[in-house]
Amino acid sequence: MGALGRHLRKALDGLYFGSGLIAAAFMLMILVIITAQMVTRWSGIAFPGATDYAGYCMAAASFFAFAHALNAGSHIRVSLFLNQLGRMRLIGEAWCLAIGSALACYLAWYAAKAVYWSHLLGDISQGQDEMPLWIPQLAMAVGAIILAIALIDNLVTLLVTGRDNIEADAVESASD
Repeated sequence: MGALGRHLRKALDGLYFGSGLIAAAFMLMILVIITAQMVTRWSGIAFPGATDYAGYCMAAASFFAFAHALNAGSHIRVSLFLNQLGRMRLIGEAWCLAIGSALACYLAWYAAKAVYWSHLLGDISQGQDEMPLWIPQLAMAVGAIILAIALIDNLVTLLVTGRDNIEADAVESASD
């Protein structure tokens, strides 16, 4: 792998790690929102939309965590099935990553399209906060795009090097 490949690999790994950090920040925001909601209830002050904000943060945390979790080997994989393929494992993994890449690209495209249309139409949430929906949808779209990039990255890496970037899980490690 040349210098360009090393820089690209470092940039992509940084993107996935940064995405994981953003997911962690949204998880902390959920904690802050829930704690603030508890404090306001005890003090008799209203915190309109707290439940909605926590939901937006949960969606953002989930979508930003997808790519990082993929490369960390945290997603459920069909390792037992792939291990049974023997010499055909590379073809099985490539097929799975190709299907996953196609589905993630489809999701990313339509998530981005939903952000565009929500912004264009001025959609707002039905909760007390009346949040413009494109704002929480944007986090979902960005996370979906990063997941699509991660799956395509793993597919290309698998086809070029014969090994993806996903850390081996316990089932794979035990069988190797």
